[in-house]
Amino acid sequence: MQFYSTHGQCRLASLEEAVMTGLAPDGGLYMPERIPVIPRAFFNNIGEMSVSDIAYVVATTMLGDDIEPSELKDIVFDTFSFDIPLKEIESGVYSLELFHGPTLAFKDVGARFLARIISHYSKPRGEEVNVLVATSGDSGGAVGAGFHRVPGVKVFVLYPERGLSRMQRRQFSSLGDNVYPIEVKGNFDDCQRLVKEAFIDSELRGAMHITSANSINICRLLPQMFYYFYAYSQYLRMGNDEAGGVIISVPCGNLGNLTAGLLAKKMGLPVKRFVVANNINDSFTRYLATGLFSPMEPTRTIASAMDVGNPSNLSRILDMYKGDYNAIKRDIKGHSFTDQEIERAMSGVYKSTGYLLDPHGATAYLALKRDVSAEEKGIFLATAHPSKFAESVSRVTGVSFKSTPNPHVHTDCNDTAKISPSLAALKKVLTLST
Repeated sequence: MQFYSTHGQCRLASLEEAVMTGLAPDGGLYMPERIPVIPRAFFNNIGEMSVSDIAYVVATTMLGDDIEPSELKDIVFDTFSFDIPLKEIESGVYSLELFHGPTLAFKDVGARFLARIISHYSKPRGEEVNVLVATSGDSGGAVGAGFHRVPGVKVFVLYPERGLSRMQRRQFSSLGDNVYPIEVKGNFDDCQRLVKEAFIDSELRGAMHITSANSINICRLLPQMFYYFYAYSQYLRMGNDEAGGVIISVPCGNLGNLTAGLLAKKMGLPVKRFVVANNINDSFTRYLATGLFSPMEPTRTIASAMDVGNPSNLSRILDMYKGDYNAIKRDIKGHSFTDQEIERAMSGVYKSTGYLLDPHGATAYLALKRDVSAEEKGIFLATAHPSKFAESVSRVTGVSFKSTPNPHVHTDCNDTAKISPSLAALKKVLTLST
């Protein structure tokens, strides 16, 4: 499989080039040159398959023979050291629990897969790889844990000065070794912009080998397809009819998770439609309603990982649909919610069912409930364990978290670099650290 840039101003890249550079030379995001369709026979047996078996089929279908099959199988099976259960929390409403990995967030899947792919390609090169990641919440911890102590790799986590929960921050800032936290005096969009500017800076690229672990990197995004297929497998296993496909609600910030789901649909996954769940940072929901996209300055909310005003993966979605707004609207519906609405959902679901939601899962639950008809069933993505937002969850539901199930959270934080949101400041930190 080869990959092209969404800007269309550079040559096709191999999987290795796309993974190890992160961003295309023209500043665009990489996309597979074609989206292969999985044979229908696969879906006849999917209900009996494990998440690792499903992931291996999807990975080999998408990536072909870019990586030797036995090694790709090892990478996939090593990635999934945990399950991703689907649970029915009320009639016709299912929660896909994506928080059973090492850092209790859905990004463990993409980060663990990417770390192993980068390790696969970096070993023969014998050179140090510097991984940049901007985080609005869970990416930092997942990437830090995924790459922690991986030989020949340094990880630089850029995070905004406000917005992350204490647990989210400590998940990467307490690791040490080859993981370097960088606090940016700005918001997530500033962090994301700095990562992109670093990639197109010829002086920096000439001085050090850098790549990205955000969904900017195509191999952080592609493995997120795996759990959509696995959700469908479990949905069928629970006795649901496949006719018409399933409805899936996705809490959205930078749109990487949604993009992965749309790719899965293009590969043949029977999805009736996707439902976008936004908080008040709803630039994409407004695009779905009007056909016009206007970036916005993000506002801090209870669902902090979705506090994104200019999602980078929108370019991939537009590219996938060739800019056809009507086609996008047919596949995606959008809804946005205030903090008060999200909190009421967290409280209401807990009181009525005993099921505990974090703010992001609660937003996806709300969007699903608003969108489906009485005759429809649907799945929403629960992207983080409620303990990652212990303060807000406890305040809203009364549930206290006396201990954390997360082994990657420690009490003490390492020294953190604090910079202005400028490329010059970032370059200085990177230069001093390598």
